[in-house]
Amino acid sequence: MTDTIWFVTGNEGKFVEASLAFAKLDIELKQFHPSSFEFIEPQHVDLNEISLAKLNQAVSHLRDIGEEPNVLVEDAGLFIDALNGFPGVYSSFVFDTIGLDGILRLLSHLTSENPIQLRSLRGATFEAVAMLHFKEKHYTGRGACKGYISTVIKGEQGFGYDPLFIPNDVDLIGESLAPGESGLRSTHGATFGEISSDDKNEFSHRKKAISQILENIDLG
Repeated sequence: MTDTIWFVTGNEGKFVEASLAFAKLDIELKQFHPSSFEFIEPQHVDLNEISLAKLNQAVSHLRDIGEEPNVLVEDAGLFIDALNGFPGVYSSFVFDTIGLDGILRLLSHLTSENPIQLRSLRGATFEAVAMLHFKEKHYTGRGACKGYISTVIKGEQGFGYDPLFIPNDVDLIGESLAPGESGLRSTHGATFGEISSDDKNEFSHRKKAISQILENIDLG
């Protein structure tokens, strides 16, 4: 019998990315929209605490309605070095309020003719925390992707800040290299918004977080 895991997210892009990661297991991933139950959006400065609060709410709700509480949650943020980590845990709210153009305006003073210096000035990191409650066991995964913010919006693929974020090259195990270092995989200056989902997964912070869970999951 195929197991089902409910992924708590209203973001179709996140659901697609997670589905790709679970595709090789005999597990059906279903989207569980937060609006479908009395969900309270956690307010915290730490991604780990936000994910845990989401997980506990979803597990409790599924138990109350008699469903197997196999639940996946994930929370991520874009942390920009020059803005002291902003927007970070507030990434979704900031995206909805000032959007990509607003981020570009905040960084408009950071320019350089030197491409390596430009990457350092506009450095940023996508971070993700994923948590899974599966067959009464708890799993946590974390992932990060280092890169920098483009000076212009480029591409229509992906979602959120993807058209602004250019990842650093990565090594054999998918770890981000320093700005200017050449790695096994590179977007050659393209943003996440300009590459396919499959290519993005080679760098994705979300994939790394979920992959950590899949490496340790006990299917029973």
